[in-house]
Amino acid sequence: MTGLDVLAAESFQRLRGQRIGLVAHPASINSNFRHAADLLAGASGVRLEVVFGPEHGWHGELQDLQPASARETAARAPRAISLYGDSLASLRPTAEQLAGLDALVIDLQDVGARYYTFQATMLYCLEAANATGLRVVVLDRPNPIGGVNIEGPSLAPGFESFVGPHNLPTRHGLTLGELAGLYRAEKGLENFELEIVSCRGWTRDQFFEETGLPWVMPSPNMPTMQTAVVYPGQCLLEGTNLSEGRGTTRPFELCGAPWVDAEAAAARLNREQLPGIFFRPAWFQPTSQKHSGNRCGGVQLHVLDRRLFQPVRTGLAVLAMLRQFSIEKFQWRTEPYEFISRPIAIDLLFGSGREREALEAGHAWEDIASAWESEEGLFAERRRPFRLYPRHGE
Repeated sequence: MTGLDVLAAESFQRLRGQRIGLVAHPASINSNFRHAADLLAGASGVRLEVVFGPEHGWHGELQDLQPASARETAARAPRAISLYGDSLASLRPTAEQLAGLDALVIDLQDVGARYYTFQATMLYCLEAANATGLRVVVLDRPNPIGGVNIEGPSLAPGFESFVGPHNLPTRHGLTLGELAGLYRAEKGLENFELEIVSCRGWTRDQFFEETGLPWVMPSPNMPTMQTAVVYPGQCLLEGTNLSEGRGTTRPFELCGAPWVDAEAAAARLNREQLPGIFFRPAWFQPTSQKHSGNRCGGVQLHVLDRRLFQPVRTGLAVLAMLRQFSIEKFQWRTEPYEFISRPIAIDLLFGSGREREALEAGHAWEDIASAWESEEGLFAERRRPFRLYPRHGE
């Protein structure tokens, strides 16, 4: 049961007699596909006053980096507010937007990667609530790629952004509710009441399909669980002129560029013997975004064993190998990314300039990734007090 299922099973007693704001998206559904907004709007004694839509819009139809306006919400609430407009300021709810509320309910399906922006939206909401003393209720959901493994570099001071608002490894292994507890403690947010409605029946070694819950796309380029599994590594390609597969039916599973030799790329990557993964040579033609309308060579990632698969190390290896195919044609993305011009996108995604500089210096991806091991161990200790769910058998 998700936090929303638990809240509904309790007949919304925690929210009775209160004026509510809701932060949600299309995946904010219960096990019977009913949306949180519909459930709250129909709950006895609950007044749904305003809904907030994160990146990709309330209805989840907008592509990445596309500003969302306050759109019609089928009369679910008197007001609709976008938390992803055309400026950094638009990412945070204002005191005026929160005025008159008794509680802010957050129900967002995350995918377990630092740069998936829904957890940043939650943090910004917590900070706004802390400034006004507003109660926050987080309806928790499973981490779809499991809550055991930690992977990737930490985030250095000065590299905070919407794709990295706090020092986490790339794959943090926490649910949104667990992150809320960590954020509250580590950022000293003590001026508001935080209530986490935990899931029931989830153990942190479960992947999403094992829960029996329905999968709904939380964003346009997160269509399947297979996408979520590879995303923590493949999203790094957003910081380059390589296609990460947007504009295809397999975003983040396909990657490449017009100058990449697909057969050679797959052979080279398979020789690395990365655990739990096979690279198939692939050709694709994006219908939008990078290299739209052009034939690209590259690979498709086929995850053979999710428990062995290391998505962030794999993503680093893919980036390193594809970059080598044509140093002359390969480029780092330099245009503004999530409203920030400097540091550049790849540094925001990695969390510092360390990995980019090492790649430019010709270091092997294995040597670059070896620096993460101590950081991953430190975070394992940091997150321990905030874990709400056991592993199977604990």
